[in-house]
Amino acid sequence: MLAGLLLIAALLGWATLRSWLLLEYSIAQSQLTSDYALQLNDTMQELSQSTIDLERTVRQFIVLKDAALLVRFDANANRCLAAVSRLRQIPRLASEAPINDWTTALSDLSGQLRNAESPEALQATLDRLNEINGTIDRKNRQWIDEQYASIRTKLQQNRVQMAGSIITSFIGAFIVALLMSRWLTRPVEKLEASIARLGEGCFHDPIEVRGPADLRRIGHRLDWLRQRLDELETGREQTLRHVSHELKTPLTALREGIALLEEEVVGSLDDSQKEVVDILQHNILILQRHIENLLRLNALALETRHLNRQPVVLTELLSSVAADRELHAQSRQVNIVCQAPESSCLLDAEKLRVVLDNLLSNAIDFSPSGGNINLDAKIEGGILRIVCADQGPGVALEDYERIFEPFVQGKRAAPAARRGSGVGLSIARELITAMDGQIRLLPNDGHTPGAAFEISLPK
Repeated sequence: MLAGLLLIAALLGWATLRSWLLLEYSIAQSQLTSDYALQLNDTMQELSQSTIDLERTVRQFIVLKDAALLVRFDANANRCLAAVSRLRQIPRLASEAPINDWTTALSDLSGQLRNAESPEALQATLDRLNEINGTIDRKNRQWIDEQYASIRTKLQQNRVQMAGSIITSFIGAFIVALLMSRWLTRPVEKLEASIARLGEGCFHDPIEVRGPADLRRIGHRLDWLRQRLDELETGREQTLRHVSHELKTPLTALREGIALLEEEVVGSLDDSQKEVVDILQHNILILQRHIENLLRLNALALETRHLNRQPVVLTELLSSVAADRELHAQSRQVNIVCQAPESSCLLDAEKLRVVLDNLLSNAIDFSPSGGNINLDAKIEGGILRIVCADQGPGVALEDYERIFEPFVQGKRAAPAARRGSGVGLSIARELITAMDGQIRLLPNDGHTPGAAFEISLPK
């Protein structure tokens, strides 16, 4: 993370430094051009004024023929040459050729003045000097315009380069941030997947996390937890198998012994002895069912960790569950009414079928002869709700909180004899919870007979 942050800081710092250097360069170039423009303007004004003085001296000399005027002419010529020299110091000045012409014309004028040339020749040379001055002034102004145009072009180029540097640095920083995020999230995703596998009961695959040292340490501790859970699960299953085996072995012997007594192999029995044998036979069967339910709960604990969600048509699911209980319903003369929308949901059909079968089995057992059982499904706000309602005696208030506990049966008896062991609703709650849903007993207002159980599942 530190290396990534430093790299991001380096990219942004590079963009800032590059922009600053470009800005400094642009400011320096603009300042230099401005200085040259001011120097050029002052020099041209001095050259123009010196040329005017030079021309006045020449005209006076033509009239007066005074030698002192030659001294003044030389002084004015020296000022003009000094101004020309300053013009030559400006780099890349476009008026180099006119300046050479100007010095040549000044030299010609000086020679003509000393050789006493005609006034017409002197005037022609003066006119040539003025013309050259105008040419130099135009070219210098053109040069200033070109320099400012060049500065504007470079400023535009620098602006593009600055924008490119900033965009490049931000793209680079974004890529580095993505790589950092990926480097950090991969071990976190690995941890999350490993925890999910542990929740599903997959304890056999080792957990190995790569990445930062702290996340690797968490991975090592999680792998230790996996091994510990594997040991506990293995021990639990072994204990349950041993207990069930130890219970089944004497139970089998008891059943065989009772069968021998019931068949009067060891001797005839009177009515009271047969009644005792029947009681023993009945309780042996109850004990056997309890042992089988223990094993079933153990298998259910493994099944709830694995979900197989597939699209399920609700009408077909409810009709199939009702059809499986058709014979049971006919024996009790109970009518099952199913209502569901013609839509599909992503569900674990097998587990939901087990839940509905348990609810229907209880509803049939507790329904009066000729009663109705309503099995309704509807979708509300992305939630699938299934209600199984009967017209039986209902659930006593004191049983509302404990009806879903294993081996708990309500105090209100069913109209007909039943062999339930009290684990059906417990199994239903385990399966619904595994599917991220809820099952509850709807409250009864006291005026409507029967019990109604509602299942809520995410669609």
